Amino acid sequence: MKHSKKFSMLAIGAVAALALSGCAASDESSSGGTLSEYDLSGVSIAVGSKDFDEQLILGEMMVAAFEAAGAEVDNKVNLGGTNVARAALESGEIDIYMEYNGTGWTVHLGQSDPSFDPEVLTSGVRDMDLAENGIVWVGRSPFNNTYGFASSPEVTEANGGAFDLKSMMEYVRDNSDAVVCMESEFPSRPDGLILTETHAGIDLPDNQQLILDTGIIYTETANNNCDFGEVFTTDGRIPALGLTLVTDPGVNILYNVSGTIRQDKYNEAPEAFDGIIEAVLAPLDNIKMAELNGKVSAEGEDPAAVARDFLVAEGLID
Repeated sequence: MKHSKKFSMLAIGAVAALALSGCAASDESSSGGTLSEYDLSGVSIAVGSKDFDEQLILGEMMVAAFEAAGAEVDNKVNLGGTNVARAALESGEIDIYMEYNGTGWTVHLGQSDPSFDPEVLTSGVRDMDLAENGIVWVGRSPFNNTYGFASSPEVTEANGGAFDLKSMMEYVRDNSDAVVCMESEFPSRPDGLILTETHAGIDLPDNQQLILDTGIIYTETANNNCDFGEVFTTDGRIPALGLTLVTDPGVNILYNVSGTIRQDKYNEAPEAFDGIIEAVLAPLDNIKMAELNGKVSAEGEDPAAVARDFLVAEGLID
């Protein structure tokens, strides 16, 4: 992908800088990959995840990364939904899983009006969750797996390329037979359709809304039965099916990912945890994450194999 080399070099540079500033590093050569410079020998850690493809990949990345640094890892990837994973973290069943800043702010902390600046949002979640719950948020992914829309191949071609949210709504307004396909709850969610309608200053008529199950939206949009489909922006089916993301200028709530780790576990090796998690997340922009997700959701590859191949390709492990 066109950004992978750039982010790979950033990841390696970030790790090197952290090592020079006093990260715990082994005396071993770097033949084990960049992450072998960190020393988690003697540290045991239980790694969990939620139960969808992106989370499985991210969880397996953490398993492989911590093992490369010498930790004893208990693999508990694929626990269940958000509430299950968070409860496991709070109870001590697991020590870490990857969570989204928007979810942390609105679900776990019960806050409203999240910032649309990813660092401001993550910092706010980090400070509050540590103070209230003893949960440490580490790193922040470039990718933002938020709500969005994708246009069908036919509509994209007719438009001469990608839409943005305003031009999408203008297209639907000007074409009475145009259809926008969405999940059942999206039109009524406070972080759903209303954000796009407010941004564009255009309401979507009921007769141009088609409610479908999540998976069907992708295939029906690819088959040009939906002019636009509501999607999750890093879903691997977007590139696999030739869909085009509608450009979002910052309308939908942010969902960047960070490692969430219990404070007592984090305190065992804070510099190593910081360096490892930040190095793994650094190359993961939306394009790369969607590519990796597609290997699982569209091509049927094993999440653990996809995760390990990514870490090897980035020079983080051998």
